Amino acid sequence: MADAAIPLAPPRASILRQPGLPADAPGSRRLVVAGQGVTMAPVQAGDTVVLTNREGGQRCEVTLVDLQGRFAPAGPGLSTEAARCVLGMLTDAAHADVRRVRDALTRRGVALASIEGHACFSPTSPAGEQIEFTVQHDGLLLVGAPAPDMAVDLTDTATPIDVRITRAAADAGPTPLPEPLAVPLQDIRIAAGTAQAYVVKAGQYIQVIDVEGRQCSDFQAFALDKVQRGLDRGLDATVTRTLLGRSYPTPGLPSKAFDRDCTPLIEFVQDTVGRHDAFATACGPRYYDDMGYPGHVNCSENFNLALAPYGVAPRPAWEAMNFFYNTALDEHEQLHLDEPWSRPGDYVLMRALTDLLCVSSSCPDDIDPANGWEPTDIHIRTYDAALQFPRAIAHRMTPDAEPRMTRETPFHPATSALTTHYTDYRGQWLPTRFLNEGPVAEYWACREGVAVMDLSALRKFEITGPDAEPLLQWCMTRDIGKLSVGQIVYTAICHPHGGMMDDGTVFRMGPDSFRLVCGEDVTGIWLREQAQKMGYRAWVRSSTDQLCNLAVQGPKSRELLSQILWTAPAQPTIEQLQWFRFAPARIGGFEGEPVVVSRTGYTGELGFEVFCHPRHSQRVFDAIWQAGQPLGLKPLGLDALDMLRIEAGLVFAGYEFCDQTDPFEAGIGFTVPLKTKACDFVGRDALVRRKAAPRGVLVGLALEANEVAAHGDGVYVGRAQVGVVTSGMYSPTLQRSIALARVDAHYAELGTALEVGKLDGQQKRLPAQVVRFPHYDPDKLRVKS
Repeated sequence: MADAAIPLAPPRASILRQPGLPADAPGSRRLVVAGQGVTMAPVQAGDTVVLTNREGGQRCEVTLVDLQGRFAPAGPGLSTEAARCVLGMLTDAAHADVRRVRDALTRRGVALASIEGHACFSPTSPAGEQIEFTVQHDGLLLVGAPAPDMAVDLTDTATPIDVRITRAAADAGPTPLPEPLAVPLQDIRIAAGTAQAYVVKAGQYIQVIDVEGRQCSDFQAFALDKVQRGLDRGLDATVTRTLLGRSYPTPGLPSKAFDRDCTPLIEFVQDTVGRHDAFATACGPRYYDDMGYPGHVNCSENFNLALAPYGVAPRPAWEAMNFFYNTALDEHEQLHLDEPWSRPGDYVLMRALTDLLCVSSSCPDDIDPANGWEPTDIHIRTYDAALQFPRAIAHRMTPDAEPRMTRETPFHPATSALTTHYTDYRGQWLPTRFLNEGPVAEYWACREGVAVMDLSALRKFEITGPDAEPLLQWCMTRDIGKLSVGQIVYTAICHPHGGMMDDGTVFRMGPDSFRLVCGEDVTGIWLREQAQKMGYRAWVRSSTDQLCNLAVQGPKSRELLSQILWTAPAQPTIEQLQWFRFAPARIGGFEGEPVVVSRTGYTGELGFEVFCHPRHSQRVFDAIWQAGQPLGLKPLGLDALDMLRIEAGLVFAGYEFCDQTDPFEAGIGFTVPLKTKACDFVGRDALVRRKAAPRGVLVGLALEANEVAAHGDGVYVGRAQVGVVTSGMYSPTLQRSIALARVDAHYAELGTALEVGKLDGQQKRLPAQVVRFPHYDPDKLRVKS
């Protein structure tokens, strides 16, 4: 058979999908205004601005500051109604975004007393509604999302406004730097492919900014007094890694970097990327020589040039902290690299612990993906030592979300007096353990008495509108239609293929209003997408920043709360409140601070959760703390909570479930009433198939060894791995090691002998047996008491 003629064509161009990055055209910029916040951006006459009411129902206000520092009309297409609420926001320092904008305007000499603007949107605006206008004057655009504080038993929350600015000029000019964190002491521009040295005094801050995004920067520092004595003692990788016990020092308490003499030189304060190389050498001539590019400019030789005036001896390759580099070790311990994760304006903020000589580079590597194939500038700012910047790392709860720095919860002033041990949990600092107590003591307080814990990081959404119930019926596995006002149900939320997206509790606040408390921001986004797809008239609005909550758990929790919570005659008292019910209440009496109290928890004990607005957080915590002292109340951290929930067989995202596991495999099949729910819901057909032919089953394991099984340990029968440990602990109550594990359905029968693999799974085994779970109180008699 003759070969068919193959038509000639040019080689194909590669197609790269970047679903996490908004498709910004050149000259386009996106900003996000947080609910109750304000943002600011430079604009020019003729620029087009599009405002999007992301979640719906959020008012918006717009104003413009011209080049003379006067407030002017922003542009046609906006309401002529004067909006003075922005002024109130700018003079109120409660919101961090508002403070930054106010300080930036003050630095520019803008008189805030004369502010006026335009009102946009309404409380009935649908999600996604847009307003477009053209800017009339060069200046600074201010956009605010004003809202009153939310009532804890209502749904009047504050939500974000998206701002898209498209430049009128074809040449958009250089990428604007982010607004300074404060008045800079030094502004140093490091051109692509160069390096500069600079001196920083003890206590001052150093901000390394990736201007265009996906650009690497090497950093090295020396104690200035040692340099002046002729000692070469730069930051040392081995010392830093050893003293910290981790590969990269992230913001928080153990965040320092040390020189060869074990002297701490810097501490990390903020990081908007979270993905860097730990410590490697800056690129040197040998790398380029060996790649066939002799004479290529490189960071090490640039360091030598920058440090020479200070008498620092040159090196063929400089050890450095490699900011924004995306290098990692693979499963074969081989070093590989790819394009950086950093985006325009991303930065690392450090604090000098002594007088320092610093040197920073903009890496010139253009022969591999290290700088996105196109080296660009790095910018350095330094700030005064008298300033205070909170320790934080940035989170993008969805890939295309704007970064948001770690926040202190409203209860932080109270808990920080009791502990210095915190971890970043879903973008908020939560205590892991408390001073003079520790996880075991906190555990026993919950099992035998009463304990209190900050759970404010849980995500909350207000679902309202005439189609709120149909929306939740479609999106939740549980039968939401069976809920009466005042009732709560625990539910799974699944993808169409049956894998779990999230779990959470649904509160029926009214006939057409619900509150969802869950773990993921993306759940709210997905609910809005489903409402639009199905044509449901329902609003899904985030209220996480308007509601904080404490868990009060343990056998004495009812006794404690009954002393301090007043409920109206039409509501159940604390003594009458049943499992998975809630009631509005007040602290102390009729005139006290409003709260919502629910008979829910995550410990397997009798317990409650108390929700309040952040402005009432201190009073609510103090009332619970003071009333609890005669009862032996203790604070509870995340470490102890993990012990409690594993014993109680309660699942945790990323451990017992993910998008590859269904509710049956996660051990919460009771949340999927396939026989009794009389309407279709997302994933139902897939769940019917999965239930009929289960691949894995969540089981309880009792280990014969005292060593603890860890998440990810393999579960074996002979040489074959038949499952994986999802969570493990040593149980103080049962006095043995226990675990939750997902195993092949063939080995899920009670009494089945299995082994937990350590090391490589083959050289060390811990004998185990499948047992009934929950391990603790399997009939849930205590939590229902």
